[in-house]
Amino acid sequence: MTSILRPALVLFAALSLICGVFYPYAITGIAQLAFPDQASGSLTSRDGTAVGSSLIGQAFSSPRYFWGRPSATSPMPNNAGASSGSNQGPTNPALIDAIKGRVEALKAADPGNAAPIPVDLVTTSGSGLDPDISIAAAYYQAPRIARERNLALGAVRSLIDKHGKPQYLAFFGEPRVNVLALNLALDQRP
Repeated sequence: MTSILRPALVLFAALSLICGVFYPYAITGIAQLAFPDQASGSLTSRDGTAVGSSLIGQAFSSPRYFWGRPSATSPMPNNAGASSGSNQGPTNPALIDAIKGRVEALKAADPGNAAPIPVDLVTTSGSGLDPDISIAAAYYQAPRIARERNLALGAVRSLIDKHGKPQYLAFFGEPRVNVLALNLALDQRP
């Protein structure tokens, strides 16, 4: 029995050290060297205080700010510990009702806006944590932001253009803008 038990315990201890200690520290060290911003959570700071992450959506509800995609996480929106999609198909009545409610809320927030509502403002992303919206979604919200902040519409659109990002590798996805970065830029305006 000792001849079997001893090698098993030695192997268990060795694999525990390798997989539980050495490997995580090595990968963390490589990540900190190669991608320091991402490895540290891509935190965004204002006046030396962390205000959010550029990788996780934030829940903005004031009409003075750009709103991100709806979040599918629960029990609270943009809960990084509960990242998931809603798993509702396009014909699911609950999804249809949720989209109708979101469309009504957007129209109520900006009744004079007759532009088509971009789909990313009424549907959740696969993770439920998407920090970006399409340029079209930002442009849709620009009149409300301009009115609420007493800014020229052109100034708000210029801010969107300045913070916009192109497609990944010039053909994946669509042009987008980070909602947190855009809202922080709005707050920096006089």
